[in-house]
Amino acid sequence: MNANPLVSIIINNYNYSDYVAEAIESAIHQSYPFTEVIVVDDGSTDQSREIILQYKHEIIPLFKENGGQASAMNTGFKSSKGDVILFLDADDYLLPKAVEKAVEALRDGRTVKVHWLLHKIQNENKISNSTLPDNTLAEGNLKDQLIRMGPSHSGGPPHGPPNSGNAWARWYLEKIFPIPEPPFKGGADNYLFVLAPLFGEIRAIHEPLGYYRIHGKNNTLKEDYMTTFFARYDQCCQALSHYLSQEGIHIDPTTWPRDHWYHQVYSDMKELAGIVPASDSFVLVDENHWLSGDSILGRSRILFTERNGEYWGPPANDQAAILELERDRQKGASFIVFTSPAFWWLDYYSGFRDHLKECFPCMLNNDRMVVYKITN
Repeated sequence: MNANPLVSIIINNYNYSDYVAEAIESAIHQSYPFTEVIVVDDGSTDQSREIILQYKHEIIPLFKENGGQASAMNTGFKSSKGDVILFLDADDYLLPKAVEKAVEALRDGRTVKVHWLLHKIQNENKISNSTLPDNTLAEGNLKDQLIRMGPSHSGGPPHGPPNSGNAWARWYLEKIFPIPEPPFKGGADNYLFVLAPLFGEIRAIHEPLGYYRIHGKNNTLKEDYMTTFFARYDQCCQALSHYLSQEGIHIDPTTWPRDHWYHQVYSDMKELAGIVPASDSFVLVDENHWLSGDSILGRSRILFTERNGEYWGPPANDQAAILELERDRQKGASFIVFTSPAFWWLDYYSGFRDHLKECFPCMLNNDRMVVYKITN
């Protein structure tokens, strides 16, 4: 890598007209001067095109028919020239020194990926008191671990951030692109995470360098994410097995443990489905941990708090939480569910917790979920 490598920031956008300008602004105002910003619009039907074209003299705009995230990332990468590549989801944005710090971490020639923490940001730009991931960032040589344990031990989520919290060495991406498009219409970053440790080391920057936005329009929330996850996971297993075989390492993918975070979440969802009848709806407090759609295994999900179907952030205080719960009950919610990343609510909103305990039966209380039945 030369002294001042070019960095390509590739923004993939689909119907994020509310957010894409902020993503572009964060990319074009990086402290590191040697950058190109490519914005791939994946067939948006909102006002995204008009907003993107406002920046046509500062970015490289690319417009294509809708094909999904992998298709958008492939298009952007094919047009890029940078030695360092950063894929930025259009509803997220970067801090000004993100690229500068990523370049420094990738200079050694052995590192395929550097990743960093992301602030969680909620509606009305309310910054959460937590980051993604909430675990320690993976780093170092993870190849032996990956070979032994499979895709769930690649250094990706939950031990790494999602798409917008990573920068990649171009030489690595050229070995694995294009991303297979049909199985990775969503979650295309998983393909990159899974193969990275085969080609080099992972480095971590243990500070937030960007913002991950949680909102009702997250594309990962527009379907029951679990219904497509297992197909993607199997594709990751096949891809990993393929690249290992090229090194003379032959492993049956079915021997890798199914202990990925998604498998654990899906197990929790099935346990919840045994409590919540299929015809009922429930309130979910999960810090976006489940990446769920409007329904989970046929049960309607209500975000807490929610306005017009969009996540509205935590309540201001105990009284606001109780009032919100009553509104949800009037809308037909029968249960409220807290998952482990949101257990802090039950400490912080102690009055709300006491209200739940005094007024409603607890149907489940373990180290992964707390469930109350909130109908009379």
